[in-house]
Amino acid sequence: MSLQHSSEDKIEVKRTQPDQSLGCSIIDEQGREVPITEDMIQNACRELEKRLVKPAEQE
Repeated sequence: MSLQHSSEDKIEVKRTQPDQSLGCSIIDEQGREVPITEDMIQNACRELEKRLVKPAEQE
């Protein structure tokens, strides 16, 4: 089992502007609204993959 998908499963996302908002945000410690960027999501996914524990193989 892998978090990686095959190349056939990839969905290409095209934005007209490189830093175009994804339409969602978080609230930071100071109560400010911070738009969530694609880079933030990609970084979070990389961190999750580093912490992935592979399940034991069944016999």
